[in-house]
Amino acid sequence: MKPQDIIAGKTSLWIFGYGSLVWKPDFKYRRSQVGYIQGYKRRFWHGDNFHRGNDDKPGRVVTLIEDDDATTWGVAFEVTGSQIEESLNYLNVREAVRGGYITKMVDFISKDETEVHQALLYIATPDNPLFLGRASHEEIGYQIVTSQGKTGHNLEYLLRLAKFMRKSCPHVKDRHLFSIEAVARALIPYLLGANSLKPFDLSTRSDNAIRLTVSHS
Repeated sequence: MKPQDIIAGKTSLWIFGYGSLVWKPDFKYRRSQVGYIQGYKRRFWHGDNFHRGNDDKPGRVVTLIEDDDATTWGVAFEVTGSQIEESLNYLNVREAVRGGYITKMVDFISKDETEVHQALLYIATPDNPLFLGRASHEEIGYQIVTSQGKTGHNLEYLLRLAKFMRKSCPHVKDRHLFSIEAVARALIPYLLGANSLKPFDLSTRSDNAIRLTVSHS
């Protein structure tokens, strides 16, 4: 699906985010809503050699895998007017050029289930060269805590996504996400002790930075 096909005849567009977009959209939008889509499950099966990793040590970020029985929670952003073209141009670079994602249209359902919107999402498929596929939670957790890219540490990506789910969707039990988070947190003291992970890598310099307190007891 090409951006010009998405824009054609539209005065507004909804964009669904289920990974870093939930906390860092970085484009102007009219409003946002927490909610979900059906028929997809979120998995850390996509490689990242730019934002959260590099060519030698790619990080792991989320994509969506088709599953009729699954739902994926996230945030949908409504863009209107000039925001449509501006957001798509920005996301084309962020998600498609640098991330290898393609676009699809899905039904987004608001958290209170009072609204349903057709929404654009970015998804990485198995035929993508960066697609890494299935691995154990332990393997994924280790790869995440040992990877870093131009945007920041892969661990920050994982922790921010888990934080969003707990804060905005506390009723949702995302076993895949929370199991990988538990593995990653368990590895942090060992990597700090081996000087493989520096404390400043675990946060950003913004006021809402995620900071970890590591217990050695």
